[in-house]
Amino acid sequence: MPKRLTACLITATLAGLLVTTSTQANMYRYKDENGQTVISSSVPQEATKRGYEILGNNGRVIEKVAPAPTAEEIAAREAEKERQRQAELQRQEDEKLLQRYSHPNQAVRAMHRKIGEMEGIIQLKRGNISVLASQLDGEQSRAADMERSGRDVPQASLDKIQRLEAQIRDIEAEIASQRKQIEAMKQEFMADIERLEEVTGEKRTVPLERKKKARTSD
Repeated sequence: MPKRLTACLITATLAGLLVTTSTQANMYRYKDENGQTVISSSVPQEATKRGYEILGNNGRVIEKVAPAPTAEEIAAREAEKERQRQAELQRQEDEKLLQRYSHPNQAVRAMHRKIGEMEGIIQLKRGNISVLASQLDGEQSRAADMERSGRDVPQASLDKIQRLEAQIRDIEAEIASQRKQIEAMKQEFMADIERLEEVTGEKRTVPLERKKKARTSD
């Protein structure tokens, strides 16, 4: 046989083997809509949702493609991702909390200090109200005396009475606002104290209610 013919035959044979190998390497095994096993060179789109296997040239499975996740599975995965995200956020918040307080009692004492500071400001404002109320009583008494004696009350006196009344109302509104701030602050501290008890495994021993200073001494 001539060498050229032999070379051509070898080339053709190799090409055939390559085609056969390529074809065999692209075989797939899957279940059809009736649950029957199908081996084919392609996978219908509907079958990909159920998962399939890629077969090698020896007919063995070289790769398994998992079925497409169901809506419930997708929802469960998203819920798990959200749970992990929330857990990480909580971990970061716990780290910040432990940097401020190492024990629940520290948070309780800090709450008492803050309440004491705000109560002190309220007491100062109540003192201001007492001073203004005294001035208001004086102005109103003088105005009443003038009216009883038949004299007209000067406009300046009436303006002062209105101004004092407005100042008292403003301070009372400030005190009411600060009372709300104290309650909101208490709620925040209580949440921190409860979380500290959970994170540290320690229970507070300091009372939550702040001891009021005695007005008289023995």
